[in-house]
Amino acid sequence: MSSRARDDQDARRMVAEAIVDLFEGCRIAVIGDFVADEFVYGRVGRLSREAPVLILEYDRTDTVPGGAGNAANNIAALGGHAIAVGLVGDDAAGERLRGSFHPGVDARRLARVAGRETPTKTRILAGGIHSAKQQIVRMDRGTRRRATAEERRRFEAAALAATVRVDAVLVSDYGGGLVTPALVQKIKRTARTRDGEAPHILVDSRYDLRRYRGLTACTPNESEAEALVGEAIGDDIRALERAGRRLLDETKMGAVLITRGSRGMALFEPDTPTRHIPIHGSDEIADVTGAGDTVIATMTLALASGATPYEAAQLANIAGGLVVMKRGTATVSIDELRAALGIEAGA
Repeated sequence: MSSRARDDQDARRMVAEAIVDLFEGCRIAVIGDFVADEFVYGRVGRLSREAPVLILEYDRTDTVPGGAGNAANNIAALGGHAIAVGLVGDDAAGERLRGSFHPGVDARRLARVAGRETPTKTRILAGGIHSAKQQIVRMDRGTRRRATAEERRRFEAAALAATVRVDAVLVSDYGGGLVTPALVQKIKRTARTRDGEAPHILVDSRYDLRRYRGLTACTPNESEAEALVGEAIGDDIRALERAGRRLLDETKMGAVLITRGSRGMALFEPDTPTRHIPIHGSDEIADVTGAGDTVIATMTLALASGATPYEAAQLANIAGGLVVMKRGTATVSIDELRAALGIEAGA
């Protein structure tokens, strides 16, 4: 490596470290669909005589926040302060979900609703005593239930109240009917930072991205982008370019970051050449569950800390590369991110 390239790399590392140092204390409102991710672990016992299925000897059950909850937990793990805004059921799953948040998540605006079932995704994982557990089936409960008019009214009031005096807003729309483009436009008009400025607003929408307009950024994965534009991308760089530019034009976002798994990421901004960011670390991925939540959480914190979209995307790429090496719905800590920055710089 030439001395000039080394100097450039050191300068980028110093900028990244300065941005990460500002994560601590950032107030991020996380608004959306909160899900209980339940992991049931068992050891393979034998084949059943009743059907060609495995009999598992139960080991344990872990519950962690999924959906918007995973984004909130990642913000807190990275040093930020997450304000969770959503609805959960007044049930055991909702209680376990509330009890599983990182200490840096303020869950006081995560309201319990009598008669509502907390959306729960139960993953059954099986393995031997000395082998890694593998997911064999997933069962979803309460994920298809649409919010009632009264629930939406209650959610909207909480969302508008929570987006005053924040550094950024992260919108996580998993299709539960609580988050709507109309609500996000209201938030855009009323939300303010502690300095009275309009905050960054980022959106992660599983099914409805096209209807969100004029926000700071969105972070669709490649399969979501393909579904939105009706064209396969794969290894076709020109198809990727068409998809990114079309989404950028249709949504009027400040930036569109398409995550591509082992192919890395592609950042699209108006009047700027596309930036292709290679995958961080190994392409031997352990688990992609919730990786998109880590990406948008990191990007939101970075933008709130003064990063450019490209700097924010680079940090999000590193965090995403770290989290996919972990099993289950996981987070990346600020210490892990700092260590990765040091490793990249040859420290």
